[in-house]
Amino acid sequence: MSSIQIRALPRLSPASLVLRPSPRIQTQITRLYATQNNIGSGPHILSPKKKAVTVFSDDGRVKWGDLSRGEKLARTTQQSFNFVIVLVGAVLTGGVCVLFYQEVLSPNSKTWQFETAVARIKDDPECIKLLGDRREIKAYGEQTSSRWARNKPIASSTEKDRLGREHLRMHFHVEGPLNSGVVIVHMMKPLDKSNFEYQLLALDVKGHSRIILEKASEKPNVTSALKLFGIQWR
Repeated sequence: MSSIQIRALPRLSPASLVLRPSPRIQTQITRLYATQNNIGSGPHILSPKKKAVTVFSDDGRVKWGDLSRGEKLARTTQQSFNFVIVLVGAVLTGGVCVLFYQEVLSPNSKTWQFETAVARIKDDPECIKLLGDRREIKAYGEQTSSRWARNKPIASSTEKDRLGREHLRMHFHVEGPLNSGVVIVHMMKPLDKSNFEYQLLALDVKGHSRIILEKASEKPNVTSALKLFGIQWR
């Protein structure tokens, strides 16, 4: 009977039973794992679709470099329109300021001359004697047919004479605790000056003599300039 030889197998440890992939498979697994971990973060994030920029929807958040040619044109159009609106507003504001100065603040405006004449009346002793306490003297324009009109217009006119000098004439009413009257104003702007000068400033109160606060006479050089061939031209 032949003998059977039994060769002892090497003893296997638990660690040796773990299957180890080959280096190539391990590298592929590592890349796959890294790719899966980067989904949702890092440079592989899928950015949401950019909203189209138009003339009406552009809010300036998108950088200029990220705009397409059409979107750049839309932004340029919008900014140009906004600039025009601002420019028109500035021009209108400047026009209102100029008009306000010419009609109210300028020494040549009717409002300025009216306020100045009223102050002269209130400061004159003879006028105060006829009208009463200066603090109670009121000045106003002509009566109007509208009962709702709060401001009464001042009667005034401007014209130029033969020499090109501008004349301003106005009259308004004053009323005090003692009497009421009419103020007559005549002003002229000489050719060599830029502001009006008084030709006449007077107060007429019914039953009393006229009070003259200002009265100018023709200067000799002006009189001689109007005289030609022995005839006085007016």
